[in-house]
Amino acid sequence: ARLVGEIYKSLGLLKAGHCVEVSRSDLVGEYIGHTAPKVKAIVEKALDGVLFIDEAYSLSTGSSEDFGKEAIAALLKRMEDNRDNLIVIVAGYTDKMKDFIDMNPGLKSRFNRYIQFDDYSPSELVSIFKKMCTGSDYTLKSDAEELLVKEFTSVYNSRDESFGNG
Repeated sequence: ARLVGEIYKSLGLLKAGHCVEVSRSDLVGEYIGHTAPKVKAIVEKALDGVLFIDEAYSLSTGSSEDFGKEAIAALLKRMEDNRDNLIVIVAGYTDKMKDFIDMNPGLKSRFNRYIQFDDYSPSELVSIFKKMCTGSDYTLKSDAEELLVKEFTSVYNSRDESFGNG
């Protein structure tokens, strides 16, 4: 989301290109009348940049008294009103995001580009770890690397639908 903001700014499509990262608690109010102003404030902060909603599917879960659906409706209105100076990116687990997008025709029409990020392989995770070690002036001994490969392989091979190693 941050890179998208920078790219769109460099192309002249966004004035600022900054990224505002939020989750459910930033958008959903605790009582009647509290949600719409929260959404409005967040969107205004994100204008001329990118609004990134992590685990966006959590807005559509909850009881019938929950204000998540109100947040979605308010967000859709703000997206329409600011279509020329706001980019909204939503993220989450694939199946849950599909259910989220399918729950409202407005979401389906506004979120029409999808990027699937596959899980890192055990060897890729080891490479990432080694790079982090190097960047922090640590040295990974070969026996520790062997243990790391075994652990990453074990975790990777037992992953389920909620696994996220990114």
